[in-house]
Amino acid sequence: MGSIVSSCQANTSSENTAGNNAAGNYELPKLPYSFDALAPHIDATTMEIHHGKHHAGYTKKFNAAINETTGSVADNFKDLFANVSNMSAGIRNNGGGYYNHDMFWKIMKPGGSEPSGEILEAINSTFESVDNFKTLFKAAAKGRFGSGWAWLVTNNGKLSIGSTPNQDNPLMDVSEIKGHPVMGIDVWEHAYYLNYQNKRGDYIDAWWNILNWEEIAKRYKEA
Repeated sequence: MGSIVSSCQANTSSENTAGNNAAGNYELPKLPYSFDALAPHIDATTMEIHHGKHHAGYTKKFNAAINETTGSVADNFKDLFANVSNMSAGIRNNGGGYYNHDMFWKIMKPGGSEPSGEILEAINSTFESVDNFKTLFKAAAKGRFGSGWAWLVTNNGKLSIGSTPNQDNPLMDVSEIKGHPVMGIDVWEHAYYLNYQNKRGDYIDAWWNILNWEEIAKRYKEA
């Protein structure tokens, strides 16, 4: 059975998320809003299945993978993912799925908001404008072949955009793009197919309307 290196304290930073993970006992995080709160941009049925089936499945399998591991398993995602190449596929895939979705729910909110303050300044400085940033981010998300995620990442104060396959993320040592995830969009078909079918670009366009820029700004500041 995998053991936890040190005690876990739950917080909302980009590297430590969700509830108690003692002895591989991660809990499915509760949504910060109702299933229908993001409609019409993301419909209630998609949210219910995505959270209650997919995220719940990653949670269960992540716990099982930890408990099946011989030796110690880091209790925080930064250290866990920094060494994920030496972990089982179960920890990589399901730990990534657990972390990525926990972040995904938190960076959305009903009605959305607009970027401001430090994150707006960083976006304008790096990408020239918010509109240009959105164009580049959409290209990364739409261009991810098959299933995966697109990310806005900060590394040593510098922003960059990239994508990862499956449930990989930029904290992982196997990822081509590395850094602290500030925001990310799920482009697995289960995230949008009921409402948008094969029109991934339409889903991405709608997603901008429900972004929680206060949460994104906090993650940028904490990175």
